Amino acid sequence: MADISVGVVVFPGSNCDHDTMHAVSSFEGVRPVMLWHGSHDLQGARAIILPGGFSYGDYLRAGSIARFSPIMQEIVEAAGKGLPVLGICNGFQVLLESGLLEGALSKNRDKKFLCRDTFIRTENSSTMFTKLYAKGEVLSIPIAHGEGNYFAPAEVIESLEEHGQVAFRYCDREGRVSDESNPNGSVSSIAGITNRRGNVLGLMPHPERASEQLLGSEDGRRMFESLFSQL
Repeated sequence: MADISVGVVVFPGSNCDHDTMHAVSSFEGVRPVMLWHGSHDLQGARAIILPGGFSYGDYLRAGSIARFSPIMQEIVEAAGKGLPVLGICNGFQVLLESGLLEGALSKNRDKKFLCRDTFIRTENSSTMFTKLYAKGEVLSIPIAHGEGNYFAPAEVIESLEEHGQVAFRYCDREGRVSDESNPNGSVSSIAGITNRRGNVLGLMPHPERASEQLLGSEDGRRMFESLFSQL
């Protein structure tokens, strides 16, 4: 059986692209293809991952320049036709700036860059990215960001909740959601959301950094496995 190609986008300033490539390549039958920001060619990828980093130096604001790249023009069009797209950290920021997801991200509540392990609770286990998790399951997945404070108008939050688009929420080890367990001040402790169709997921925590036990957690691995099993 031919390998399934999964595109990993490379922007100037990406720094988690090879981490993501390593995680993708650890699955049998899945082949990562690196997609340069200046290209219009998705190289037949069956899914796209936008990795973390500082695309274009995050000038103006995180993800705001990357949205205009040639590769994102193709991704936006393909996502509209149902192509699965996963945005991690800076990738989440790019998805929001591109209009593929609703809302925005601002500087962390304490105005400090955060790089540490965190807990998130699975809010929807029926998406193509979360089907191998149990609803309410608590995952240990690290964060590394300075602009991860998610917000949106009240009516958008209400719609996200109503349609099951909140995929993950920050919590403590026992799954309790509180202000103390919310590292960056995100509204409703939101750590990740999907689009209404369910083929686009953006989240701030880094599943590729929790994809093998050597890294301290394998909790992020099933996110990739969930996606790849459906390609």
